[in-house]
Amino acid sequence: MASFERITYRRMLYFAVFIPISGVLCFSELFFIKEPHDVMVLRKDPVILDCQARGEVPVSMTWLKNGVKVTENERVYALSNGSLYIAEVENRRGDKSDEGFYQCLAQNKYGAILSQKAHLTIASILHFEVQPVSSVVEQGSVARFTCKIHANPPPIITWELNRTILPLATNRITVLPNGVLQIYGVDQGDAGNYRCLATNIVNRRRSTEATLTVTSVLEPRPLQKPRIIAGPQNITATLHQRAILECVATGNPKPIISWSRLDHKSIDVFNTRVLGNGNLIISDVKLQHAGVYVCRATTPGTRNFTVATAALTVLAPPSFVEWPESLTRPRAGTARFVCQAEGIPNPRITWLKNGLKIHSNGRIKMYNSKLVINQIIPEDDAIYQCMAENDQGSNLSMARLIVVMSEDRPSTPRNVRPETVSSSAILLAWDRPLYNSDKVIAYSVHYMKAEGLNNEEYQVVIGNETTRYIIDDLEPASNYTFYIVAYMPMGASRMSDHVSQHTFEDVPLRAPEISLTSRSPTDILVSWLPIPAKFSRGRIVTYRLSYRSSSESTITTLEILGAKSKHLIEGLDPDTIYLLRVAAATKIGWGEQSVWTSHRTPKASSAKVPMAPELRLEPLNCTTILVSWQPSPVNTANIQGYRLFYWEDSQQESMPIQLRAQDLHRTIGGLDPRKKYHVKLLAYSYAGEGYQADQTVSTPGCVSVRDRMVPPPPPPHHLYAKANGSSSIYLHWGRPAFTLTQPVNYTVRCNPVGLQNASLVLYLETSEPHLLVKDLEPHTAYEFAVRLHVEQLSSPWSPVVYHTTLSEAPSSPPLGVKVTLIEDDTALVSWKQPDEPNTVVTRYTILYASRKAWVGGEWQVLQREGTITMALLENLLPGNVYLVKISASNEVGDGPFSNAVELAVQSKGAQSSQKPKRSDGTEARAYSDSFYHLDQKSMTGIIVGVCIALTCIMICVLILIYRSKARKSSASKMAQQGNGQVPLTSVSLANGSQAENAESFMPMVSDNFIDAKGGTGLIINSAGPVNLKPTKNKWLFFTCEDKPNAKTGQAQRRLQTLCSYQSGTTMLTHEESSPTSLQVLFGPMCDTEHSNNSEGSHETGDSGRYSHDEMEMTQLSSVGSSRPPSLEPFTGNEGGLACDEPSLGPPHFFMEIPASASSPPQNEQFATSLAVFPL
Repeated sequence: MASFERITYRRMLYFAVFIPISGVLCFSELFFIKEPHDVMVLRKDPVILDCQARGEVPVSMTWLKNGVKVTENERVYALSNGSLYIAEVENRRGDKSDEGFYQCLAQNKYGAILSQKAHLTIASILHFEVQPVSSVVEQGSVARFTCKIHANPPPIITWELNRTILPLATNRITVLPNGVLQIYGVDQGDAGNYRCLATNIVNRRRSTEATLTVTSVLEPRPLQKPRIIAGPQNITATLHQRAILECVATGNPKPIISWSRLDHKSIDVFNTRVLGNGNLIISDVKLQHAGVYVCRATTPGTRNFTVATAALTVLAPPSFVEWPESLTRPRAGTARFVCQAEGIPNPRITWLKNGLKIHSNGRIKMYNSKLVINQIIPEDDAIYQCMAENDQGSNLSMARLIVVMSEDRPSTPRNVRPETVSSSAILLAWDRPLYNSDKVIAYSVHYMKAEGLNNEEYQVVIGNETTRYIIDDLEPASNYTFYIVAYMPMGASRMSDHVSQHTFEDVPLRAPEISLTSRSPTDILVSWLPIPAKFSRGRIVTYRLSYRSSSESTITTLEILGAKSKHLIEGLDPDTIYLLRVAAATKIGWGEQSVWTSHRTPKASSAKVPMAPELRLEPLNCTTILVSWQPSPVNTANIQGYRLFYWEDSQQESMPIQLRAQDLHRTIGGLDPRKKYHVKLLAYSYAGEGYQADQTVSTPGCVSVRDRMVPPPPPPHHLYAKANGSSSIYLHWGRPAFTLTQPVNYTVRCNPVGLQNASLVLYLETSEPHLLVKDLEPHTAYEFAVRLHVEQLSSPWSPVVYHTTLSEAPSSPPLGVKVTLIEDDTALVSWKQPDEPNTVVTRYTILYASRKAWVGGEWQVLQREGTITMALLENLLPGNVYLVKISASNEVGDGPFSNAVELAVQSKGAQSSQKPKRSDGTEARAYSDSFYHLDQKSMTGIIVGVCIALTCIMICVLILIYRSKARKSSASKMAQQGNGQVPLTSVSLANGSQAENAESFMPMVSDNFIDAKGGTGLIINSAGPVNLKPTKNKWLFFTCEDKPNAKTGQAQRRLQTLCSYQSGTTMLTHEESSPTSLQVLFGPMCDTEHSNNSEGSHETGDSGRYSHDEMEMTQLSSVGSSRPPSLEPFTGNEGGLACDEPSLGPPHFFMEIPASASSPPQNEQFATSLAVFPL
């Protein structure tokens, strides 16, 4: 089973591999498997140019040299495999040299194909183009020698000093591959005679000697700005070759060399290296390496620099982006092949048929990238090749056209007879085909101009019901060629015989364009250009010139022979406006006259004003004209400039365009097609305006009647805009492929975005696919569009692209530079952007240095992004005075530096009393304390924040007071309603002193007080604790008779006080009669001062610091009990408080308790009892 699977797999693999290959071999009628390539050989050496083709045999091979067949002989002949062998390469003058371009031509029964070109060159080394030159160099500077020689292949360059090989072990000496010798830090040992040696496979050449003289320099050397003594040169390199960009600079101190690209792209680090002290070497040149390179030499630690630029152009051989495809078409059909290639420079496209170049005719047309074959015939069955070539090589692509023949087809139409009907119409008649005429379904009439090359062929299809047709869109006085083809469903007939016919003449369709100038104040020279044949419609036999002054109606008429093109009118009045017009006539009659053109004769003055320039107008396309001129050869006045006027016929004269004296041309765009315009030009000097030149011009139509069958060309593609600076933008676009071999020009439209005034739109003309638009406004958005013009055809405008010019380099320094010393060795520098609204800052540069370093030019550099306006200066040394200055920069350039600000960094322990100053003597705002400087905005913010905070605090305090009053009022109501308790009884005091002493024991309390911290629900008022609901532990009240107090007013004004026990007073006691516990609770009282802690607690709304025993005391019931022994001391003292022995316990809190639960009678004073709690 396994062996069967292996056999099946092998068969499937055979079908998968062999069948596609066999298909290629079967259907590829002819192709190359090896083509010749460029080769370089020595004279008298043999060489083989390989070329092998495959296809249906027999295949014959032919060799061409420079497009001519190679004659074979004993020295040059073809090998059996098709390759060309040259036994001894000759290098003789003329055609006897073997150098040249070789191609092989392979041919079989299907056709022929041509190989790519191979360049055979003979190695050589000729004379020196550049020899080294003697020089005198200062010691410590740079010496440079160069030599260049014509050689192929490029030679290896070495150098000798005093005819000995120059050692290259030192870093001071650099030899570039292009033959340049650089010696840095020259000393006396480098003096001597230098020469270069060029060596390749042919021979060795020695240059002449050059002497290097080294002069001494006094020490120390003075400071010198960097200077580039050998900058990079514009070079053109081929793909995959080596490119060398040299840059040598001098200065003191030694400058630093750096490289960048002008388009800000990164430099390829993989294929690029720096040789010596700043030479850029690109080892493998690629297309992306093309661009402008900038060498910058900078003095270390400063912003002093100089730059040099060079452009690198990379050449590339052609490569196809679109290949032609093989086609199968019936006879009398149409075949179109498309081929597009790219390369640098743009490749030329050539079409080949069986190896031979195709020429356009009426049936075969080439539009560069397209090959169109109309009315296909059997002879068109062939192999077609598209060959793209430029200076870097060639490339070919092939396709085959197969013509399908049909046996059942009609014969050709017979007896074609043309007859001229008018100047624009010809009647064409013919007879039906002799065979199969009943199967004809249509006829096609083909015609084109007989004169000229590459004329366009036109076709008209008509039905089979007629054999006559009038072609009525022809040009007068022109010769045309006609033929007819008959069509049937299965194919078409051959072409009929070609016949020619000439159209009649007609009156001129257009008047000549006239030009008016004055040679003196009393004459006008009228000149005109011949009318183009398209508009003359015959031979012009006579011109009629008419003129009059603007103030008169009498017209003077002159007739001039048709062979003349100018006429001088004399005897006119100075400083007078004259109107002139011209008409032309053929033998048929007069055409329309031109419009009146005005011209002012010069003033009769002795002042020497400039003479009229020689004016020339040329329509570039249907919307653009080119105005060019030359100063008059007899002009003796000093021209200061020109004034150009132009306006459309029947419109008002426009405002002048001021031009410089060196300007000799001007492009006017944005015109309307098929319109007549007047152009006036005059020069002016200090003596006044000179003689004027007037001329008319008509813009052509963008699409003529003849061109209606031809579509307009496509617009340029890939329009790209890049800002080159603040006033210029570089535009680049792609050229349509079909126009690569035709002369074209472009119109570029430019205007600011949102422009309302159409007269300010700028139109620029160029013939290159790129343009640098100058004189733009900085930091302004512009829109651009491009259109193409080729052979009087104009494409639509390309899609609009938008781009903004760069802002200008800052012209003023940053504002408000401030320096703040925030630590002993650290300062904060801040600033504001320059006051330039249209300037964008992308980078700030901060330079700071101590006075000692500043004298030596040793600045320390900091850079910050454009969005940052502060920086820290760290590691400052105490005891120094620092200078700080700042500049703003962007991608366009650097702005000036601000005035230097001085900052004194005091030694540790010392405090600065001197204000920092700028370098110009004015005071600067710098701070040496540990606080940041607060400006007016910062201070305003702080004040607003503080006010908001204070307002919030006050609102919170008011809320707390309001809630406290609400709690007190609710507690008072609850005390009055709960358990039937009544207001206070008064306390009977023995005397006033006794009241005063008691007062000192009582804290200042309000009418109601809630225990908020003890964890109980006890409510206390001036009458005592309020029992809202019964508790488990009962307190007993002793009720005594009430004794009114004689001094009730005084007692009410004062707070309740502590006194001795009186008869009839109610006291609190506990059911437990243990004297030990009561003694612990109450204890002997001997303090005569109230508790500060208790007072403070009441002030803050706190009930004091209660222990567990205190909580038990608050839960005592109001039930009566026997008087405890611990209260005995109160009964024994009537005159005041007394104690048998000093108390060692804590201070006591005294609480009033009402003597009775019932309400007292009105207007009666009650005694007050006190309860004592330990604090």
